[in-house]
Amino acid sequence: MAEPTFSMTADDDMPRTIRREREAREREAREREARESLPGPASVPSIDRDGPYDLPSPAATVTAIDVPFGRLMAFFLKAVFAAIPALVVLTVLLWLFGQGLQTFFPQLLKLKILIYMPQ
Repeated sequence: MAEPTFSMTADDDMPRTIRREREAREREAREREARESLPGPASVPSIDRDGPYDLPSPAATVTAIDVPFGRLMAFFLKAVFAAIPALVVLTVLLWLFGQGLQTFFPQLLKLKILIYMPQ
């Protein structure tokens, strides 16, 4: 079985999209230098790349987030305290919904009693 050959250059290790993006930037830099080296009015004006036709950034994958334990704990404590008013509001809304159902459908109360009274 033949052994795979691995190149030791950093270019081959990068994903293809990042490599192409870097090559495009290098090509634009060479073209910009060539245009600037031309004398006077014969140079071509540069194209603005910040418009709506800008190419999207290459996709990325986050593999690790380094957050100190103290800060992470503080964040989750803040999240718990921020969730308390939301739970109160949710409880009130569900209670009002239940009261509305009992008002408009009184037969549900009889069903509730039948379920709770096993024989």
